[in-house]
Amino acid sequence: MSTIQISDLPTFDPARYLRDDADIAAYLTQVIEDGDVGELANALGVAARARGMTQIAQAAGIGRESLYKALRADASPRFDTIAKVCKALGVRLVVQAEHTADDHA
Repeated sequence: MSTIQISDLPTFDPARYLRDDADIAAYLTQVIEDGDVGELANALGVAARARGMTQIAQAAGIGRESLYKALRADASPRFDTIAKVCKALGVRLVVQAEHTADDHA
């Protein structure tokens, strides 16, 4: 029996599984709900790669290289960049109350 080396395994790329707007919205929602603010830029980058970085850059009005830099894992993009990318992806960020009035009664 041969041993499998970690380096022989394919790299997991979540972009391969983001097939439509609903997949992208669910993915981004989960990232936001997990509370890792720094992961949002990376998740937007994954979604942009799933759609085609050039297409998203053009739709967002941002240069492709600038978009790559803004959406890398350690980036802290400005909110207007996040909003432009979300619009180009066909998704929007929504604010919801964490607690309802019933929770406080």
